[in-house]
Amino acid sequence: MASTDRDYYELLGVPRTASEVEIKKAFRALARELHPDVSDHPEAEERFKQLVEAYEVLSKPETRELYDRFGHAGLRSGGYQPTGVDFGSLSDLFSAFFGDELFGAGAARPTRQRGADIAAEVELDLAEAAEGVKREVTFEAETVCDVCEGSGMKPGTEPTTCPTCKGQGMFQQVSQSIFGQIMRTQTCSTCGGSGKVIEHACENCGGSGREVEERKLEVEIPAGIHDRQPIRISGKGHAGSRGGRAGDVYVLVRLRHDERFVREGDDLVSTLELTMTQAALGGKVTVSTLDGEAEVGIEPGTQPGAVLTLKGKGMPRLQGFGHGDLRLLLTVLIPRKLDEEQRKLLAQFEESATAATYEHDEGLFKRLRARFK
Repeated sequence: MASTDRDYYELLGVPRTASEVEIKKAFRALARELHPDVSDHPEAEERFKQLVEAYEVLSKPETRELYDRFGHAGLRSGGYQPTGVDFGSLSDLFSAFFGDELFGAGAARPTRQRGADIAAEVELDLAEAAEGVKREVTFEAETVCDVCEGSGMKPGTEPTTCPTCKGQGMFQQVSQSIFGQIMRTQTCSTCGGSGKVIEHACENCGGSGREVEERKLEVEIPAGIHDRQPIRISGKGHAGSRGGRAGDVYVLVRLRHDERFVREGDDLVSTLELTMTQAALGGKVTVSTLDGEAEVGIEPGTQPGAVLTLKGKGMPRLQGFGHGDLRLLLTVLIPRKLDEEQRKLLAQFEESATAATYEHDEGLFKRLRARFK
């Protein structure tokens, strides 16, 4: 499906605060109006594709959150791909999205069934997440049987008409009520709505039309991806039944703990230990960044709790524009063991110190309070 850069909420005609029920209601109403089988508009097919894409994104919490935060660029960077639309009947479409039918629960369900989704997982180091990598994932998936080509029948045989529904795929029951006769239409439980039954099942798949195989996929993980963020790979999940579309694969990205940094959004936070003399005299010190070691300057008289910010040394932003920052929380090491000479030198310093030597920092308490919060 061709992607659109139009606002999804605008396409569905709902506000950004719309609930799941409101989004579903809006989609159902527009789908009835814009489906190519119903609409004579020359752009009906393209408009309908855009409508389905908008509903796909906004109806799922994970893709809606990504879209709300980062827009279309975030969806593309996160691995989202629109689902293909085969323009079946409206009844097929509503069954695929909502698990119900266009004309209510009494109508027969379509014989085609979409395949189930598959969950996989990959682990990355923080540095790999910053660079973006390709990883191979391995999983088991149901595929179309090679022998019967998904029909479930033994080669050379044909299905027979269902004896229960006489090939209709459904049957009707009439019951009496205080309001008169009520007719209920139900899917045939014998044939599952297909109107046909298989007498000679495929020996390879046992009549299911599917078999299990190990599958490997190379997944491209975008730079700046967050922990527990899923990447969707369309159409690579379990095979559908009776010609139904295959499910999707959702690859959950997990980031390993990094001893050096804590991630806060696109920023990285770390600590930098200074000796008492480094903090007092200032100078150059070496710090660790994702790009390797870097030399930074320390101002004379630096106080504990001060924050040194290195612009652009954090994680790349998922949209692909710029980087976050690296924030270094400065701590000062106080000597624990002093020899006699060192004690004398410190005592001499203390005797020579004045009130101006220890000028009060009005912002120190605020910084410390913020750290404790």
